[in-house]
Amino acid sequence: MTPVRRNNQEWLPSIFSDFFDNDWMPRMNATTPAVNVIENETEYKVEVAAPGMTKEDFCVHLADENQLVISMEKKNETKNSDNSKYLRREFSYSKFQQTLVLPDDVEKEHINASVNDGVLTIDLPKKTQEEKAKDCKVIEIK
Repeated sequence: MTPVRRNNQEWLPSIFSDFFDNDWMPRMNATTPAVNVIENETEYKVEVAAPGMTKEDFCVHLADENQLVISMEKKNETKNSDNSKYLRREFSYSKFQQTLVLPDDVEKEHINASVNDGVLTIDLPKKTQEEKAKDCKVIEIK
């Protein structure tokens, strides 16, 4: 079972998703970073594209029901120290949250996250066969 991306707009019919995700409206999802999920024999890897973000801008935590929550918040403000007045002033604020449902075979105690060159990488190691066997509780039949 691979990590599943939860879409916050599940209530919208797919026809709306198809309309908003096409080339006619390219800026609709501009604030949502791209997410890659990669699997190999020993781990899952989640990559989140976030150019210009630092590790202080991210929060990664485990929630109930095997959920990995990735959130990001970035505020940019320019301040004027002199007595000039603004003819135009722009604030930049970005906020993002993505929830992934983790497979049962992830070692939750050994999850690692790092940011490098604008990409947040989260390593989700898989349990070994021995650890999977420990998790399996055998019930004695009487």
